[in-house]
Amino acid sequence: MAWGGGDFGGGLASRRAPLFGVVLLSQLVGLSIAVAVALIREESIPAGRDLILSLLAGGLGGVGITMLYRGLAMGRMGIVAPVTGVLAAVIPVTAGIVLEGLPREIVLGGIIVAIVAVVLVSRVADEGGGRSGLTEALVAGVAIGLFGVVISQLSDGIVFSALSVIRATQSVLVVVVVLATRSAWRLPRDTLLPITVVGVLDMAGNSFYLLAVQSGALAVASVLSSLYPVTTVILAAIVLRERVTRDHALGIVLAAAAILMIGIGSA
Repeated sequence: MAWGGGDFGGGLASRRAPLFGVVLLSQLVGLSIAVAVALIREESIPAGRDLILSLLAGGLGGVGITMLYRGLAMGRMGIVAPVTGVLAAVIPVTAGIVLEGLPREIVLGGIIVAIVAVVLVSRVADEGGGRSGLTEALVAGVAIGLFGVVISQLSDGIVFSALSVIRATQSVLVVVVVLATRSAWRLPRDTLLPITVVGVLDMAGNSFYLLAVQSGALAVASVLSSLYPVTTVILAAIVLRERVTRDHALGIVLAAAAILMIGIGSA
């Protein structure tokens, strides 16, 4: 998934909006887009194995995004971001190697460099002590990583119809949890637009990831998609004028090197 939107969504949840409200609206926005594009493309409704995979992916994605937002909302990004990012990259990469075999040496080297880049770029200043958010990060990382593996097994050509089922499943899960726990979900009016943007970007990330794994190697697609923190850091520096730390700068350089290595090896 496009978990780059998770940094922004988690920030909204921690500051002004209820967690489940953020998750629900972003999922409903994605569902609307997926259904519309599936109808335009005249994709068939997932059935049999593809339906089971879509429902499973929906459950994993719902758990992953909720735990990610919850962890970020606790203000422990220094723990949540790197742990989630690395697990979300390593699990599908490992699955890709097991299912598809080892890639070329230069590609494998690029994958290793990319994972190091994720660790460096995800590191943030965190002055609080303790391990608050670690459980959420572990659950989110495993769920997101498995989500990437599951959707990679969908039949070729099944993209937006499967994403429609996935988003619908996630939305239903959130509603069930809200009703069962009576959690807050109503959103302040001024958060509706940014959360909608999160939903659009998240759906775009999901779509391109699924198209990538259907046309290439799972290990390559998953590790490249896991480099989203690089974009987050660069945008934060340009738009918010945040200082780029030495770790961030090194991570950005390594990410560029990893992309180049994977690109050359995959040509």
